[in-house]
Amino acid sequence: MALKIESLDPDHTALLLIDLQNDFVEPGGPLHASMAYDNLPKIKELIAFCREKGVQLIYSRHAHDNDGSDMGLFQEIYPGLGQRQALIQGQRGAEIFAEVAPQEGDIIVRKQRYSAFFQTNLDLILRSKGITSLAIAGATSEDCCLATARDAMYRGYRVAFLEDVIGTYDYPDIGYGAIKAEDLHRMILTIVGVTTAHVMKADAFKALLAA
Repeated sequence: MALKIESLDPDHTALLLIDLQNDFVEPGGPLHASMAYDNLPKIKELIAFCREKGVQLIYSRHAHDNDGSDMGLFQEIYPGLGQRQALIQGQRGAEIFAEVAPQEGDIIVRKQRYSAFFQTNLDLILRSKGITSLAIAGATSEDCCLATARDAMYRGYRVAFLEDVIGTYDYPDIGYGAIKAEDLHRMILTIVGVTTAHVMKADAFKALLAA
């Protein structure tokens, strides 16, 4: 009932780094995902390893135009976006966090919805490069990482969902009880592992690439 990835070819694998932006990662940011910040040491190790192995690095960056014309219902769902206080093109908060900044040869995909595939050129890039397997790291577990993993699976990519380099934030009580980030993350791992992707640790992913 679960997808299993038994081997990986670095030439046909990409690491998707989802929304590692100042607004999400930097302490005090308007959308700060504490787990994403805590995961930074492992994320940096993973990035360095993938560069060494020749794995294509692709960063997604969620950024809206300042006039709000591409926000849709996000203006209502996230007041910070509606007030132009988060994820706005040209603002520092929408840029990639400096500690994990892209380098020459990396690809950046700008997006306006949770999934890095939705109305972007990500699928075209991957197919042009012969990529068949993807690993996902970044933020957040339940929104952008999950949506991207699902869209990748729909398109036939084999997805490694890297549990210890993905994170989220606490959710408030809106009538059903508050949810701690760690509890929400654990639930998402179970859902993804049953329905969508191979959930594994970053070290397991590295071992498959090195085999």
